[in-house]
Amino acid sequence: MKTSKPLAIALAALTALALLTGAVAAPILCRPFYYAHIGPLRLAERTGYTEGEIKTAFDEMLDYCLGGEEFSTGAMRWSESGKSHFTDVRRLFLLDLRAFAAALAALACLGLLARRGGMGPAPLLGRGPGFWAGAGLGGVFLLVGALAALDFDRAFVVFHALFFPGKDNWLFDPAADQIINILPQAYFRNCALLIFALLVLGCALLIGLDFCHGSGRSKILHKNEKF
Repeated sequence: MKTSKPLAIALAALTALALLTGAVAAPILCRPFYYAHIGPLRLAERTGYTEGEIKTAFDEMLDYCLGGEEFSTGAMRWSESGKSHFTDVRRLFLLDLRAFAAALAALACLGLLARRGGMGPAPLLGRGPGFWAGAGLGGVFLLVGALAALDFDRAFVVFHALFFPGKDNWLFDPAADQIINILPQAYFRNCALLIFALLVLGCALLIGLDFCHGSGRSKILHKNEKF
């Protein structure tokens, strides 16, 4: 089988992108993850809304962020400034989901083309594309996670400054945009922890699988050296 370094680099980059965007998509698409916070964070007691009203407000807001036409927060008041922030969030959510789908599609196409052409990824410094995807992405996010753990409040502000440059509409007035009362910072911290955990698990799996297939790759290299 012929091997290709550009194919290996492309596979590593696309695998890292798919893992990153997939991990970010997890708390966005898994609504029960939010529902599980309602009781432990005592959102009903603290806000005066029923659990049903909280779920409805969250669902309607998320429907909009995932491409819905109308913005609504159930029985809760909202302002144009608040809506404009969720419009910004909507762009980021849809960008992430499209990038995830595109990365998966590109991986599938590359795999199919490589198989038909009798080509495989060439080892990069003795390791496969999965190793480099996991090691590269894992290294970056271990550093980011460590910095965020030191001061999550500061990391939260930096995150908004990076992804919503020049805007302050994410600083909600709880009286004007009542949905912020059911979106405490503890929930966003747990979203970050979920994303981080999925990334670490995914990276560890990629690296582990690469080591498991290392012996097979060594045989291919040894065979190629003979020719």
